[in-house]
Amino acid sequence: MIYEIAPISFQDSDGDGKGDLKGIESRIDYLCWLGIDVVWLSPFFVSPMLDFGYDIADYCAVDPAFGTMEDFDRLSETLRRRGIRVILDFVPNHTSDQHPWFVESRSSRNSAKRDWYVWSEPSVSGGPPNNWLSRFGGSAWCWDEATDQYYYHAFLKEQPDLNWRNPEVRAVMAEVLRFWMRRGVDGFRIDASAVLAEDHLLRDDPVDPEAGDTKPPPQRLKHVFSDDRPESLGYLEEVRQVVDEFEHRVLCGEVQGKIDRIGNFYGNARPRLHLPLNFALLDSPWDALSLQGTIDAYLNAIPEGAWPDWVIGGHDKQRVAGKMGQAQARILAMLSLTLRGTPFFFAGDELGREPGEIPKDAVQDVFEKLVPGYGLNRDPERVPMAWDGSQHHGFTTGEPWLPMKGIGTRNVADLQKQDRSILHLYRELIRIRKKAPALCTGDYRPLRSRNDILAYERFTDTDRFTIALNLTHEGRLLEQIGKGSIVLSTRLDRTTVPVSGQHLLRPDEGIIIQMD
Repeated sequence: MIYEIAPISFQDSDGDGKGDLKGIESRIDYLCWLGIDVVWLSPFFVSPMLDFGYDIADYCAVDPAFGTMEDFDRLSETLRRRGIRVILDFVPNHTSDQHPWFVESRSSRNSAKRDWYVWSEPSVSGGPPNNWLSRFGGSAWCWDEATDQYYYHAFLKEQPDLNWRNPEVRAVMAEVLRFWMRRGVDGFRIDASAVLAEDHLLRDDPVDPEAGDTKPPPQRLKHVFSDDRPESLGYLEEVRQVVDEFEHRVLCGEVQGKIDRIGNFYGNARPRLHLPLNFALLDSPWDALSLQGTIDAYLNAIPEGAWPDWVIGGHDKQRVAGKMGQAQARILAMLSLTLRGTPFFFAGDELGREPGEIPKDAVQDVFEKLVPGYGLNRDPERVPMAWDGSQHHGFTTGEPWLPMKGIGTRNVADLQKQDRSILHLYRELIRIRKKAPALCTGDYRPLRSRNDILAYERFTDTDRFTIALNLTHEGRLLEQIGKGSIVLSTRLDRTTVPVSGQHLLRPDEGIIIQMD
């Protein structure tokens, strides 16, 4: 399983209210106690921090707010020594406008790095070159008075897009990857991996007739020409070739909302990503029939022999406990950790964390500032990790960078003391998954969902488990399951309970049955 850590929100070591690399190091015992295999660190590189660090001004340096390169090397080595691998965020689509590359690019039309970014003349009417919209609202084109051209930015205007058609850009980004892998990094999660290329003719995106006024303005166009261009897949192949220069590395990628095309991001004869991130469980309606269809559609969409993955949390995804409630959040934990594939979750999901309370005057997220009123604020998910019941929950001795209101007893120290907490459920699921090859690398066989119960089998030649999940708040009868014994319930109150033929699942209960 892969555990995402946003360094700014995990643990502060120096009292400035923001988490850092030394803070993560101080919590390695917790990661080992939980059973984490891999940590994914969101950006800690030099950045103005306008977009949670995804506006990078130096790809090969640690921002002083997070520490030093020595701090990173020590953290990486300590994690590796404790059996935990490290993957980093790789942000290849854009840089900060403060990056020296862009500073040089915009210095002159004759700059050696002018073509490292996407520049264009105005349209014949004198405005932006086309109708492309930034994900953060408004035109995706920004006028540069010094050189009398527009530059393209799929995100903030302070995040100009790199021109991946330029081989020099691809070469320098390959060196960024090599720099970190030489330091022992085990892989990367590619941010916005589907938007590396734009239509070279700069054709206008068509209006989405189904969007209506309820969707944010940036989502009212179909991103036919500004997203998911076929050239991007070729660039991902080159990135994979670089990663494959080093043994035992993994390449993940954000391909959100593209389940029908997710197989293309794996590649076949020409490998691309090992793990294109799959958000299907978060996007599916939460009932047994919908989930069985969602799971089946995803597994049928990936190439034969490809390894699945299941994302249930992230730095820009709503906390699942806030969407479905605490009881069903336990069901999702069992589902994601028993399906065939690699689960991804975000620090705090194992606590059943719900969205934090963010007053208007404390909002940090640019999404909410620039596109208000559509529920796009990601700050509630980014509220710092709660370690205990003290004033700032053990996160910092200073003032946390986001308010930590409404957390209550949902912190590590209190939940560790409660034998049946969701935190202990995560730990037990991870332990059982590691112990049982059938649940880790075994085959998957769906069972027909009946009576609001999602059910499936995991098996090897020697072991077989049935997983049954009650997706309702009422008791449901599980029928025709054969003989076996319950090894884990989401309620953590019974094991070694024999079952035969049928079994009554309690409200909001999931069980793992080891079959005879």
